[in-house]
Amino acid sequence: MSIGLDGTGERTLHVGQGEHHVSDSSDVVMSTVLGSCIAACIRDPERGLGGMNHFLLPDGDGSGDTDEAKRYGVNAMEILINSLLRAGARRDRLEAKLFGGASMFDRLRNIGAENAAFAKRFLQAEGIAVIGGDTGGTCARRIRYRPTTGQAMQRLLTDADPSVFVRERKLAVPPPAANTGDLELF
Repeated sequence: MSIGLDGTGERTLHVGQGEHHVSDSSDVVMSTVLGSCIAACIRDPERGLGGMNHFLLPDGDGSGDTDEAKRYGVNAMEILINSLLRAGARRDRLEAKLFGGASMFDRLRNIGAENAAFAKRFLQAEGIAVIGGDTGGTCARRIRYRPTTGQAMQRLLTDADPSVFVRERKLAVPPPAANTGDLELF
């Protein structure tokens, strides 16, 4: 996570893959860039406390509170919710907005749709209402979220930001299998 000050006196917290942040400060804006990844923006509106996470895949082999585990939705969602509760939020008041889950490449596995479906199922199972957001489509997006008010802003990105597309391509194409020296007949 990186913190920057803009000309308005706001603190911008960038939330990268596998990261999350929670705040009740009115001068904080959380920002992230998403392709097929998902950002869950969850808050307690009565407390004026909210947070954002950014996960890469719905589930995986990572376990616990390790950096690798935080890249997976099941861990990222639990960590964000638990951080909110520790900071004073009440579970029965939590509400969420979901962003991301784009299908970045037509002929490859639709990781974005899997991520979005996972996040919606997870929140429903936790009894947390999804009150907004935007998932799906074919464009990457930049999200800015004010955790105290719940205001979210989205800007769709194009090929002009190639770094998003390079990261997405790595996710969508599995690494080549190791050469074991075995002969495969077909």
